Amino acid sequence: MARVRIRIFIKATGEPVKRANLTLVPDGSSPPLRTLTDRSGWAAFDLAPTSGKVLVEGIPRFQGRIEGELNIGLWSPLTSGGVETQGAPGGSHQGSVAYASMQTRGLRVAGRDILTDSEGYLVDLSDWSEDFVRAQAEVEVLPLGAEHWEVIRFLRDHFEQHGIQAQVRDIIRHFRQVWGPERGNNHYLHRLFPRGGPQKQGNRLAGLLRTKGEH
Repeated sequence: MARVRIRIFIKATGEPVKRANLTLVPDGSSPPLRTLTDRSGWAAFDLAPTSGKVLVEGIPRFQGRIEGELNIGLWSPLTSGGVETQGAPGGSHQGSVAYASMQTRGLRVAGRDILTDSEGYLVDLSDWSEDFVRAQAEVEVLPLGAEHWEVIRFLRDHFEQHGIQAQVRDIIRHFRQVWGPERGNNHYLHRLFPRGGPQKQGNRLAGLLRTKGEH
């Protein structure tokens, strides 16, 4: 059996992404393989050369031939490995989305006050950070777990790649593939985000805009 080694790093700095959840999904009927990156950002799998995709923290980051050593660079990872990201998706500071007569409230985040609207959506998208997620989740009495972070990462990554929020069917399709049908369904996702599901509560915590039709 051959050995596949995968390295995850930050493109801008070359810094390794430590303790990141890595999932290797071979094409065909083979089951997914999961592990964590080490202190150097490396993970290893005993696997013959194959084609497939690699997910980092539940987000597809590579698709193609997997053999030997594979380096995957990330611009803005959201991981549990101490890599803190902030700002609007894709690093683009989209600024304020305030409008006339908007009702706002202050939220204390990492020692400073930031503005949200009356429901908790950020007024300035560049104020987003992982600390914001924790602070807003506390307001909404939502205990955060690994699955919540996976959904938030997916939502932000989808926005970064496509410029729009993920639709419900996109979210379900992705997590059915990653988690399987028992958890990758609309009912389970609404259990994770009971205040409107991933399209409302999830987008709110991910620092994204309201989806069309929300009022």
